Amino acid sequence: MIVALAGGVGAARMLSGLVQVAPPEQVTAVVNTGDDTVMHGLYVSPDLDTVTYTLAGMINPTTGWGLRDETWAAMEELRRYSDGRLAWFNLGDRDLGTHLYRTSRQREGAALSTVATEIAARWEVGVRILPMSDDRVETRVVLDEGTDGREVGFQEYFVGARHDVPIRGVHFAGIETARPAPGVLEAIAGASKVVICPSNPVVSIGPVLAVPGIADAVTARRAEVVAVSPIIAGRALKGPADRMLAELGHDSSVVGVARMWAPYAATLVIDTADAGMAAQVEAEGMRAVVGPTVMSGPDQAAALARLVLGANAAGGPV
Repeated sequence: MIVALAGGVGAARMLSGLVQVAPPEQVTAVVNTGDDTVMHGLYVSPDLDTVTYTLAGMINPTTGWGLRDETWAAMEELRRYSDGRLAWFNLGDRDLGTHLYRTSRQREGAALSTVATEIAARWEVGVRILPMSDDRVETRVVLDEGTDGREVGFQEYFVGARHDVPIRGVHFAGIETARPAPGVLEAIAGASKVVICPSNPVVSIGPVLAVPGIADAVTARRAEVVAVSPIIAGRALKGPADRMLAELGHDSSVVGVARMWAPYAATLVIDTADAGMAAQVEAEGMRAVVGPTVMSGPDQAAALARLVLGANAAGGPV
């Protein structure tokens, strides 16, 4: 079995490659839920939905989130009612059905992991999709705007402010009492390979590892853990990972990623653009495996999956 620690878009593409080279039923995705939010009374799980829609072949190819061929009638009406004030977080008409169902089931007492399984089944996704926890964990971002450090929820920073403001800190509200969702620790313990997907280390993978028990479970399997760097030539392909790393005092490079992941993973896959930094990665205690990591299409995602599954601490690709 393969276990992937996953955030949103980058992880979803990694998973879409893994299911091309391994049976989907042999893949488990443990997905970040620190990004989850309540909008208009509905419980929204952006990373769970991005992973599910991508694996179902229904992701919006333009945005990387939401459903393809979506319509926006509900948001347009809300925009008219509120002069745009309440419509800063877009939810498509079909996507609303997912959030309505999830919220309804939770109000009936269903756990988030149960609902995630039901939604995956509706989309006929063969991968086992697990939230990192059934307990509420909220990623909070401390802004650094020359003020006293205003704290906001992740979506207010990421969508509302378009992640275009500097930050001085990140923390995960509720993490101390959160428990891994049922099946998470068992999946990690029984995996032949654990993959840390190329997701934002701070706000996508960070919350997953912060759930009590998950970091220890991953560390115990370190020799079988392969991470994929989300940073290529000092930059993130999508999103604010590079800026967040720098603003929080990390090195925004594959070396900085290696410093973060070395306690958990024996191997780091880095892009060919960073081949010259392989020795520096290995100096941080990880084996560096070099190859193309930009998943511009299904073929490239599958090739990266093969590279990841063929990487090991003792000898690199096999």
